[in-house]
Amino acid sequence: MSTTLASPRVQGTLDRLFQDAESGDPRIIARVRGDLERREANPDPERLAHMLADAYLPVSREVGRLLHLLAFATRARTVVEFGTSFGISTVFLAAAVRDGGGGRVIGSEMHPEKVRRARHNIEESGLGEVAEIREGDALVTLRDVEGPIDFVLLDGWKDLYLPVLRMLEPRLRRGAIVVADDLDIAPEDLRPYLDHVRGAGSGYGSVEIPLGDRLEVSCWHGREGRDGRDGEA
Repeated sequence: MSTTLASPRVQGTLDRLFQDAESGDPRIIARVRGDLERREANPDPERLAHMLADAYLPVSREVGRLLHLLAFATRARTVVEFGTSFGISTVFLAAAVRDGGGGRVIGSEMHPEKVRRARHNIEESGLGEVAEIREGDALVTLRDVEGPIDFVLLDGWKDLYLPVLRMLEPRLRRGAIVVADDLDIAPEDLRPYLDHVRGAGSGYGSVEIPLGDRLEVSCWHGREGRDGRDGEA
């Protein structure tokens, strides 16, 4: 049986997006790094988002296939994505949701032009009915996502991984998968997040996977609540 991910429409969209990322991102990233070195400054997130407005910063194809596999295997119906960019990872996740029988991928992206283009790319892939992109600060745009949440992808600002996860945690389904991308990037910013998901009594089982820029894949087991039941935050 063929999957949505293997359909010509989805593969055509992904091929175009990966090609654009491979041809454009190295030049954009080199320019931004040069600007930062000359200015010797650390821009705030909104300024940095503007500087990287044309950069895809995508997951690799291999990581995308893993996201599809995990979301499909767990029959994820509500998927939350922090850091949509141009929607490459969203397409992989939306294909898994459709293959699993339906549901919703809810993404969040700060930059308005990236939101516009991500929505276009998702529509081009034919997956618009199972995906939506919310514009703005993820701590605002994702706070009203209804549970149970089955799958979370964290691929935005690294220092926000833990605040975003803590906000979503009360609505995680027991057995929910949480994937944090880019462990090789800003490791100090990610330390609080990794300490949380790897800590004893955290409610998670967690393992590092050496794909792309390295991933942390965690499964929410639940913590024992005051009433003695598992699966509650």
